[in-house]
Amino acid sequence: MNTKTDSNQTIAIGDLAKSVGLTTRTLRYWEEVGIIESEERLGGANRGYSPYFVRRIKFIMKLKDMGLTIKEMQDLYVAYGEAKETEQMIPKLVAILDKHTQLVDEKIAKLHSLRKDIVEYRQRMAEKHASGTR
Repeated sequence: MNTKTDSNQTIAIGDLAKSVGLTTRTLRYWEEVGIIESEERLGGANRGYSPYFVRRIKFIMKLKDMGLTIKEMQDLYVAYGEAKETEQMIPKLVAILDKHTQLVDEKIAKLHSLRKDIVEYRQRMAEKHASGTR
C-alpha cells in the first residue's frame, strides 16, 4: 500500500529499530502480519519508514504495552485502513480497551484472593512454628 508521507525522508529499518528500542526482526514481523507497513522500496532498497509510519509504530508499541494481541492490532489496522481516519478506529479501540479493562479487573480480583490466601497460610505457618518452638 502506498501512503502519502509527511515528508520525502525515510528512516532505515535498523535506525528506526534502535531509536524505538525494537529489533529489526520485530518490525519485519509486524509488517509480515499486516499491522505496519514500510514505504515502497525501489530496486531492492532497504525498508524505509516515513514519519507517518514511525508514529504508527510508536502507537502500536503503546497498544502492545497495554496488552493488545497481534490479532486485535490487525483488526484495528483494518478498521483504520478502511477510511484512513482515526475517527473510524476509535470505537473499535474503545471496545478493545473496555475488554482489557475487564480482564485487568478480573486479574486484580484473582490476585487479591491469592494474596489473602497467602497471608492466611503464612499466618498459620507462623503460628505453627511459634507453637512448635515453645
